[in-house]
Amino acid sequence: MSVNKPKIRYGRWMLLLLVILPVAFWYFASPVVAVNFSPNSKEEFRYVWNTQDRIHRGDIRHGGSAVEFSYIFPDKDFFMMFDWWTDKGFQRCIDITPEWGSMIDIYLDDIGRIDTTKTTPDVIARLKQCVGRPDPFRP
Repeated sequence: MSVNKPKIRYGRWMLLLLVILPVAFWYFASPVVAVNFSPNSKEEFRYVWNTQDRIHRGDIRHGGSAVEFSYIFPDKDFFMMFDWWTDKGFQRCIDITPEWGSMIDIYLDDIGRIDTTKTTPDVIARLKQCVGRPDPFRP
């Protein structure tokens, strides 16, 4: 008496892997930048992410975050800028150089400046003041 064993279809598994692996690579290799607002802030901030050809606008309250995915393979003209301000006139901007396959966490203090006690030095080294804009580290 012979028992029919189901044949494993390796072709289907390979096709599934060929579809899933590029998506997983893109997800894990894309640099991610998060700007975290202090839970102690009294103001509501408005922001604009400008990542080369993508622009996102939003509002964020104390304790929230604004997150943006960067390009996996940026060209020489790539840029990523984050502008934030309040209705009372506070305005700042940073130019960010993300690193391939990393998570960059930027922390803002209760008045909206970059918090150098929480933001790591290697992240601060990837930030530049936007040309013609106020210094994001000073009041």
